[in-house]
Amino acid sequence: MFNDQKYQIIKNALSYDLANFIFNYFLLKRDAVNFMYTHNVHSQSPILGTWTDRQVPNTYSCYADFVMETLMVKMLPVMKQHTGLDLIPTYSYARAYKNGDILRRHKDRPSCEISTTLNLGGDPWPIFIDGTGQDTVIDEYKQIHKPNAPKGTKVLLDVGDMLVYSGCQLEHWREPFEGNTCGQVFLHYNHVNGPFAEKNRFDKRPMLGLPAFVKS
Repeated sequence: MFNDQKYQIIKNALSYDLANFIFNYFLLKRDAVNFMYTHNVHSQSPILGTWTDRQVPNTYSCYADFVMETLMVKMLPVMKQHTGLDLIPTYSYARAYKNGDILRRHKDRPSCEISTTLNLGGDPWPIFIDGTGQDTVIDEYKQIHKPNAPKGTKVLLDVGDMLVYSGCQLEHWREPFEGNTCGQVFLHYNHVNGPFAEKNRFDKRPMLGLPAFVKS
């Protein structure tokens, strides 16, 4: 299925209990980090997370959280099985979305060749994916698209479900979030025999678990 349309939904990829545990861990981390930043207990650090992600501003996100990187390795056999590809992990990126957030229509960079978004918990929030592979985005941040851009396929994931997709080939996005909180993690991989595998191993980091500023 993945080879035909370049995306696939995997139901119950992660157990509800484990997804719920990770969801509550991430919310606790968000609140604790916010306290530390607000009360000058700790200077701002990308290791702890940030609210300055340009793609979804003022929303807590974290590149290469230790738990999410571990989850990325855990899900590797599932990713290989459903894509039929030999994959290597590149990096993880998690967000705790808030009411009104938008994930703008976009394609991904080479380290996100084969990706998944996994629903950890919170209020439901569909993701849209354009299976045509068209390039319709003129300016992602100003949300300017070519006329008559395909409306895409609406995918609503339950807790523990994930959408696997070719992030560099297919545009994907989320409309304004009407709920209160939604925890999602992106797990990114490269095809071992693809054009990006060696140059993007671990997203150019020496090993998994390290922040982005140690890239070679």
